[in-house]
Amino acid sequence: MTYTHLTTNELVMIEAYYQAGKKVCDISKSLGRSRQTIYNVLSFLKTGHSAYDYYERYQTNKKRCGRKNTQLTKPVQDFIQSYLELDWSFDVIKGTYPERIPCSMRTLYRLADRGIFHKNDFPWQGKRNPNGKKETRGKQAFRRNIRERTEMYPELESEFGHLEGDTIVGKNHKSAVITMVEKQSKAIITLQTNGRKASDIEESVSKWMSQFPRHLFKSITFDCGKEFSNWKSISNKHDIDIFFADPGCPGQRGLNEHSNGLLRRHGLPKQMDFKGISQKCLSAIADKRNRIPRKSLNYQTPYQVFLTNLKMSNLI
Repeated sequence: MTYTHLTTNELVMIEAYYQAGKKVCDISKSLGRSRQTIYNVLSFLKTGHSAYDYYERYQTNKKRCGRKNTQLTKPVQDFIQSYLELDWSFDVIKGTYPERIPCSMRTLYRLADRGIFHKNDFPWQGKRNPNGKKETRGKQAFRRNIRERTEMYPELESEFGHLEGDTIVGKNHKSAVITMVEKQSKAIITLQTNGRKASDIEESVSKWMSQFPRHLFKSITFDCGKEFSNWKSISNKHDIDIFFADPGCPGQRGLNEHSNGLLRRHGLPKQMDFKGISQKCLSAIADKRNRIPRKSLNYQTPYQVFLTNLKMSNLI
């Protein structure tokens, strides 16, 4: 049975019974408390104190109970803060350096709430469109359905060489950047494009794919936007299968959507005009993300997993 502490009313009654000369057993039966509990209070009263003094002592002792706040040394705090400034999450820092961090990942977030660490953009909450919202953006009339991908590649989730792609749009919807991510390694690719037309997208994707051996990449799953309407040319030129997610179903390319969110937060915000940005700058932004360990990769970096798969394919 759960023990409950004496209330102020019970303490006052014990003091009244004590002054009236009541026996311990009678007080115990009257209050429904054990004799030892009554003895403890009476022993305190016999020293000349009151029930109020007993309650004050109880409150003082209670403040000393419970787990003490975690205190990290200055070197450990500086170590964690240095990686936060590199856009690492607490989860990744703890998972990558478990021997350096003497507390749990949840405790690190609590310390951040107390102001011990400084980071302006912790993981965000998603937004959802209102019920009944209709998609007004242009879509392709003909495309290969994503369900064909499952039939052709039953080992999709464990096989290297499958990409997800999309574009992220810049300020005033006048410029764009092509983003792709390899599903197995989670390596992010960012490509410069001269515009948002299908011909611009085709040119940039073809130029990038020409750098790699044929058949290294097996498939690409794009968003169903009209900017990818030249997909047949890319597919035929590089002998790669191209599929499209269903309209309004970004979760079918969830890894790419998540990667776009990371790029938006760290280098490619919505208010930025992408027309003047160079491929070197875009590659540097992706390179920074690809060098951060991922929990889903057993705290390896996307680069490490990507290169490991290339070695297994005898390509490097």
